[in-house]
Amino acid sequence: MTVGHAPPASLPDISPVSLLEEVTPDARSGSGRLARTPRWLRRAVGPLLLLVTWQVLSSAGVLPADVLASPGTIARAGGELIADGTLPHAMGVSLQRVAVGLLLGGTIGVSLALVSGLSRLGEDLVDATVQMLRTVPWVGLIPLFIIWLGIGEAPKVALIALGVAFHLYLNVYAGIRGVDAQLVEAGESLGLKRWGLIRHVVLPGALPGAMTGLRYSLATAWLALVFGESINADAGIGFLMNQAREFFRTDVIVVCLVVYAFLGLLADAVVRTLERLLLQWRPTFTGQ
Repeated sequence: MTVGHAPPASLPDISPVSLLEEVTPDARSGSGRLARTPRWLRRAVGPLLLLVTWQVLSSAGVLPADVLASPGTIARAGGELIADGTLPHAMGVSLQRVAVGLLLGGTIGVSLALVSGLSRLGEDLVDATVQMLRTVPWVGLIPLFIIWLGIGEAPKVALIALGVAFHLYLNVYAGIRGVDAQLVEAGESLGLKRWGLIRHVVLPGALPGAMTGLRYSLATAWLALVFGESINADAGIGFLMNQAREFFRTDVIVVCLVVYAFLGLLADAVVRTLERLLLQWRPTFTGQ
């Protein structure tokens, strides 16, 4: 008599897939709630934690007021500067300097990049000189600018323009030379002549590089402004900082630094908006 084997007891499914299925719902629900949180709120968590920590350390005496003022003191100082018109006037002067320097430096940088990028002869005549000059620390040229241009607005604007021009030149030039040669060949096969290729193929292909260069240029413009407004300035955000330094007003110094940061973020947001409008034809990875 043969005894049949009893069917083996069913074992729990412990395959990787089943384990993922058991773990995933809670994880997905947590990440889903986090994903549904507005992005501006998620981005504000870090700065808010920093402010709270800063205020706690200041209230506990870990950060003395003569070393670094508390956020509350800085907010009151900023309100006073806004109320008496000092800060708006300084911002207006600084913005005017940045705008003029950005326009002048941008025109020079883009023009040189077009000459060098679109022509081998232009590259031979322009690129070596620009590459040599860009290695010179532009902040170190301040004494020469004072000698050449005096101590008025000209050296401040020239310093900003110089920093802007090199960033735009490098990125626009790289963008032009980075255009796919197959796109150029396709344009030629469709009957496009030289200026048609430049207009419809080369310049649109170089536009992402130009936008990157513009973002770098704006950051450099604000940095150059800080140095430029140390040249015998009688107005502007840098002038306020120099005055505050003489009287050990760390609250006013931090207010000016916050204004610099805010203006820089605002300029970067403008460039991001331009990128979304001008580069709609170029889908890119935006994160997951």
